[in-house]
Amino acid sequence: MKNLTSFACSVRRFFIFIVHTLIYRTNPFIQDLGYLVILSLIGVLPFKIFKLRDASKPTTMDLFFTSVSSVTVSSMSTVDMEVFSNAQLIFMTIMMFLGGEVFMYLLRMCVDYSKMNNARKSTIFPTQEVAKSGSEEDGIKGKCLQVLIWLVSGYLLVVNGLGFICILIYVNGVQSVRKLLRSRSLNLETFAIFTTVSTFTNCGFLPTNEGMMVFLRNSGLQLLLIPQILMGNTLFPLCLRFLIWVLEKRTRKSEFMYLLKKPRNLGYEHLLSGIRCLYLGVTILAFIILQLLLFVSMEWRSNVLTGLDGGQKFVASLFQVMNIRHSGENVIDFSVISQAFLVLSILMMYLPSYTSYIPIDDQETIKEEENTWKKNILFSNLTYLAIFVILICITERHKIKEDPLNFNVLSITFEVISAYGNVGLSMGYTCSNRISTSSPCIDGWYGFAGKWSNGGKFLLILVMLLGKMKKYGFRGGRAWILE
Repeated sequence: MKNLTSFACSVRRFFIFIVHTLIYRTNPFIQDLGYLVILSLIGVLPFKIFKLRDASKPTTMDLFFTSVSSVTVSSMSTVDMEVFSNAQLIFMTIMMFLGGEVFMYLLRMCVDYSKMNNARKSTIFPTQEVAKSGSEEDGIKGKCLQVLIWLVSGYLLVVNGLGFICILIYVNGVQSVRKLLRSRSLNLETFAIFTTVSTFTNCGFLPTNEGMMVFLRNSGLQLLLIPQILMGNTLFPLCLRFLIWVLEKRTRKSEFMYLLKKPRNLGYEHLLSGIRCLYLGVTILAFIILQLLLFVSMEWRSNVLTGLDGGQKFVASLFQVMNIRHSGENVIDFSVISQAFLVLSILMMYLPSYTSYIPIDDQETIKEEENTWKKNILFSNLTYLAIFVILICITERHKIKEDPLNFNVLSITFEVISAYGNVGLSMGYTCSNRISTSSPCIDGWYGFAGKWSNGGKFLLILVMLLGKMKKYGFRGGRAWILE
């Protein structure tokens, strides 16, 4: 008994040591990468512990792929969603929430606040003047960080809470939706919370096999989801600054004034200045208009929107273009979409969340780190994506030769860029496109990657992780000069 107790204490001390090392002795990149990998490994357990809803038996690679896709909020799928039980869907909801951009931002602030408190206790100032100036600056930053933690926590709870209530009211109030979900043995409450979290985190998973395509005619549901898509990703900095501005006007507290006037002093990419928020908002609006105009001009009279009236077509078109950059909740089949819009979609999926075309002021420009040797050996993200496309073409070379209509370079590139952007859109796989029909084939609603080999799926897992970490900006490839 004593040996067992001693062993338990040793394990506890080792665990505390590992956590302390990860939090206080590693850089944010390693912390986030370790966090995502550990969550992904833990996420496989519910798929193994709880029984699936049907007799299908996904491989361990498929389950790990789904776990990584949930944690990185990518919604890349290799199995149909309706195979998962209610308990597994709840665990997926938790994984998406923990891997969401806003929650990870909150987690980063909590870690930094803890570090700041520890540093404040251990720092010894050489003189009283230095101590006074240093403590004042650290004090205001500490207060601002504490305010931000409470503000973002409230933002998370309120937006997700209101979204859950609205969707639950909708699915209970609309008979066609309620009947559809019950016919597929989907719990209404689970559907509401799963869809809310998936939409807010910009993951794109839905409990139905077809995703949002089964709700193509439900314009009300699409309109409910659009604000959550924007508030959980591209418009989050604007919403955060607006909340800070409102609270500053109401309370006149110095912390809110400091956050408005010196947002860059805290060093968070989501905390932007007023002019940067303006540029970002204009850019997002321009991207939406550009995508909407091209989509409407190419698909308004196509088979994609057949059977819908004018209002339903417009809402479906708006919903689709809102999802292309990061969310991935598609209401249309991308295998039959126009090639011009596919190319534009690839470009939109590649762009980071806070891409701004309008130049920013020189004072807003982020200073580059002086790690020359790292810049010399690193490639650009576009180069890494090209390498992954080449590697996947190698792992899938036999299928490319035997099934060229499905396994073509455009489909593979689309899948890779979608995984890198953590979007989740896919051109899918169509059995009728096969040249050889000697082997049996059943069409599925899962993504194109579901037909890849384990090697190709593992490479796509790495792409999803690369995409989730792209906010750190590797800034590689600058040693190459093209003339």
